[in-house]
Amino acid sequence: MMQLVHGGDWAGYRAQYGQDALDFSANVSPLGLPEGVAKAITAALATADRYPDPLCRALRAKLAVHEAVPAAHILCGNGAADLIFRLVWAAKPRTALLPAPTFAEYAAALETAGCAVRLHFLREIEDFAVTEAFISAVDEHTDMVFLCQPNNPTGQLTPLALVEALLRRCEACGALLVVDECFLDFLPQSEVLSAKKLLSSPNLIILKAFTKLYGMAGVRLGYCLCSNTALLDKMQAAGQPWAVSSLAQAAGLAALDETAYVARVQVLIAQQRPILRDGLRALGLRVLDGSANYLLFQAPETLGDALRQRGIVLRSCGNYPGLDAGWYRTAVRTENENRQLLALLAETLPEVAQ
Repeated sequence: MMQLVHGGDWAGYRAQYGQDALDFSANVSPLGLPEGVAKAITAALATADRYPDPLCRALRAKLAVHEAVPAAHILCGNGAADLIFRLVWAAKPRTALLPAPTFAEYAAALETAGCAVRLHFLREIEDFAVTEAFISAVDEHTDMVFLCQPNNPTGQLTPLALVEALLRRCEACGALLVVDECFLDFLPQSEVLSAKKLLSSPNLIILKAFTKLYGMAGVRLGYCLCSNTALLDKMQAAGQPWAVSSLAQAAGLAALDETAYVARVQVLIAQQRPILRDGLRALGLRVLDGSANYLLFQAPETLGDALRQRGIVLRSCGNYPGLDAGWYRTAVRTENENRQLLALLAETLPEVAQ
């Protein structure tokens, strides 16, 4: 059977234990699906007998206003992961550069296209921050570079000036820069931090998703921004034409109206992240100062299994290049859920530390 490498495997937990866990392994909105989105999905069932619009015209038009970019510079997909695979199949890079640790799907997609993956290992002593050293690692043999912003699983933000310097280096070397901003909109200052102002460069492609921010992981909807329309055309042709269901398109259209919901999520994460971070540190754990809706921390390797047996699931980071089984990622959730996690950790850590 396929070995799963991501968090959020609720079905596996239910199959093993016959019930659901309190899941801190998936970094989705802790407020659940917005009511307006749920209603839109239900209403869209009336047209489920029709093929969905393969060009996502209505959704792209609304996204163009939302993102302040031309609709021609937007491609929608079945989640950001779908677009990652389409991109590598369309661009056919021979060599790609990734920071390590980072999101596993970049390397997985690149390897299906026969691309050689070079890893630039971020330094633990620098809290795994992306620095100028990563820019220097881009050379004339590099065809594609991935940067997760903020990085998954570290939660580290790369300053926009550094992102721009990386883009200029990619341009000079003829490489594509892929900036994954799927978690950036959890931050109130996301517009300031976004690489969108650099989109005049045909070497830049930005990945975004509805999945995390709107609690729509099961719906599967992502999009990318790029001024290189020839590349977007190739990506469109690199997979099946009906990648985005009519239900997902309706969900996306409704989600873009959920400004109050987004504000609530941003406030919740901004309030709860430092509380959860300090709570973990009070238990004697090393926690990185991340900026995302998740935190990376170190703990005994047996902690994950011990918590799992007690009904809470973390994301073990042992399968991330550059990390080992002593690193864990936890989502930042509601105040009550975060308290439950800290309370169970206080009970469990003395047992696993023996």
